Amino acid sequence: MILDNFRRKLRQESQTWRDEGIISSSQHQQISDRYQLHQIETATKDSSTFIAIAMGGLLLTLGVITFVAANWQTWSREVKFILLMSLFLSTAITGFYTWRQPLVAKSEGKKPQPGKRSLGEALLILSSLILGATLMLMAQTFNISGSTSELFLAWGFGVLAMAYGLSLTSLGVLAIILIQIGYWMGLGELTATSEITWAGLAVKHMSLLSWLLFVPLAYICRSRWIFGLGAVAFTVCLQYSLNPLPLVNFAENVSWVASLALGLPPGLLWSYDDLLFPSINYRVFKPLARKLALTCFSVIFYLLSFRWEWQPGNYTNNFLGSSTLGSSANVFQSLPIIDIGILSGLAVVQWLFLLRHRANSPRRIPFFTISVIITFLSFIVIMPFWHQAISRITELGVFTFNILLGMLAWGLMQEGIKLNSRSTFWSGMLLLTLQIMSRVLEYDTGLLFKSLVFILCGSGLLFGGLWFERRTSSKPSNLSNNSGGNNNPSGNKSSSNNPGGNNNPSSNKPSGDKSAGDRSSDRSAGDRSSDRSSDRSSDRSSDKPPNNRNYLND
Repeated sequence: MILDNFRRKLRQESQTWRDEGIISSSQHQQISDRYQLHQIETATKDSSTFIAIAMGGLLLTLGVITFVAANWQTWSREVKFILLMSLFLSTAITGFYTWRQPLVAKSEGKKPQPGKRSLGEALLILSSLILGATLMLMAQTFNISGSTSELFLAWGFGVLAMAYGLSLTSLGVLAIILIQIGYWMGLGELTATSEITWAGLAVKHMSLLSWLLFVPLAYICRSRWIFGLGAVAFTVCLQYSLNPLPLVNFAENVSWVASLALGLPPGLLWSYDDLLFPSINYRVFKPLARKLALTCFSVIFYLLSFRWEWQPGNYTNNFLGSSTLGSSANVFQSLPIIDIGILSGLAVVQWLFLLRHRANSPRRIPFFTISVIITFLSFIVIMPFWHQAISRITELGVFTFNILLGMLAWGLMQEGIKLNSRSTFWSGMLLLTLQIMSRVLEYDTGLLFKSLVFILCGSGLLFGGLWFERRTSSKPSNLSNNSGGNNNPSGNKSSSNNPGGNNNPSSNKPSGDKSAGDRSSDRSAGDRSSDRSSDRSSDRSSDKPPNNRNYLND
């Protein structure tokens, strides 16, 4: 009901606009149809009904749980098994049909009930929670030996199968959380036993499983949340399994581990392209992948700018639990070599695809070009390998990665200024400030010098932020002032949706000319090739689907 306040305010304001002649009656009707302003009272009624059903269902569930707890010890194992499975199946089936009913009604031309889909999704989430309780109680009832990590991993993979089948973002996020809990619990249990189990293999190869399982799920659920969480899970699991820092960990055995561990995540994310999938026609997650790649660059450059990352330190193997590395054979057994090989091959394929279709990629990033990214990756790969395999370059390494961190911060600020992006600009400002303050605190400097640096950093943030905000507020958007109609997405949208259209010359175009204008704008922005038939991706180079609002669920 709180969320309906926007629509109530919009309905009141749109009526005022219509009465004052700011918009026409047809435009007022379009706004009403788009935001369903005529269904506000119905939505409020449905919300009240949903709250009543939720409260009643919660009390009913508590009553059932209390009844089961009172008679649990007196029931046989068969009765317990039948009861738990019946509860899980009934909740899942009821939730599925309730969640699917609006879709069936819409396909049949009937008016769907908005609250049914939310109620069905809530029941499906409840069934996924009941699945975990069922697994735990069955293990206790039938005396099935197993660890806590195996329970969470089995629970997570079960919820993951539900997410694949139902294409629900909520179930996908829950599956990622459960699998990650099982992973971190399994890390401690692997050191206590040398027995090979399915949970141990899953924990050892979690970085590869995270990429292969969560990325396709993001397309099935059409969710940026799942893609982002999957990429973060992949990066964190890979770093923990390889443990590249400090850089002298594998210097005497496999000196290339740190280079691959640090270079794979940003290289794989920056070269990621949705068009690698044959059934995907639009770049849905590529912008998000590149933002995550820049985040990886920031973290890597920041960590390698510290001197202690280049110096020897105490090392404990995550999988063997010993303070010594031992022979190369033991190191190879502890490392996920299969993950490294498959992910490296995938990165090579993505970079070949990126370089091959470089001319077809939209040039929207003013600073972070392919040359700059290749330079970043080259330093990440070469310098740690040189430091471990050839000779120690501690001073040069610290200096180089401080320069790279400054370049990255400067590039973020330049990109934010040129694109009028507040988040990008402030990310660069904060990263540069963090670098300066870290260097001051890392080295032995006087209090007077530290206070001077803090004052300068605070003044720089203050004046730089005020200048950027003043510049952003005073400079109009390039899209809104662009005289070329084909390069203005909002102009095309308004011209195609404006029934009056007398004040807009582009509104006099017939509906068939809209697609031609869109195709010409796509060619001018993303495809400069003269021969469209010679490139497989020339028909699929758009960054966003035509109806991106409805394509992504989140």
